[in-house]
Amino acid sequence: MPEWACLPDLKCLFNGLIELKLSPSIESLIDALRCLPGVGPKSAQRMTLHLLERDREGALAIAEALQLALDKVGRCQQCRNFTELSICEVCSDTRRDPSLLCVVETPGDVLAIEQTASYRGLYFVLMGHLSPIDGIGPEDIGLDLLDKRFAQAGVAEVILATNPTVEGEATAWYVAQQAKQAGVTVTRIAHGVPLGGELEYIDASTLAHALSGRTRLPEA
Repeated sequence: MPEWACLPDLKCLFNGLIELKLSPSIESLIDALRCLPGVGPKSAQRMTLHLLERDREGALAIAEALQLALDKVGRCQQCRNFTELSICEVCSDTRRDPSLLCVVETPGDVLAIEQTASYRGLYFVLMGHLSPIDGIGPEDIGLDLLDKRFAQAGVAEVILATNPTVEGEATAWYVAQQAKQAGVTVTRIAHGVPLGGELEYIDASTLAHALSGRTRLPEA
């Protein structure tokens, strides 16, 4: 019998490595990190091992900051955006135009619009969109509160800034009907060809939006 025949069965050894179990606390941390968007099993495992092996102080800072945010951050009573106050800084800013109300899906959308420094009105954050398949109805995204907002004096125009998805468009249509019943002017942010884009690289859906939302050029 050749000497190599006495070596351990590599297949069995490999299977044994696959069956290696991590400690319950490590597995728990990996599973917890997977709740983050875009983080899969491998990414969560790498993050976990990095924090435990090389940056325990950073891990502790993350844990403390996360707990602090969970304890202190709530929703603005007026716009539903994240804040540590009962009324957020935007809603309480007297320099804002209260006649303009921009309806968005998420707090991230508010940050995106604020970074343009071109909008000085107020916001209403839905924290989602209508999705009958997922059981998400009007009250789940605060549309009953938005209806009361329209009934109050002061809102002259609502700007629909929901995402250009099927759910986003359905939500925009629902909000538009609410606003029209309250006598509020409804506008929709433009969706189309991005600045600097080339038509041959733009998808058909985006081009369709651009064509339907075309505007007349001012007279020379």
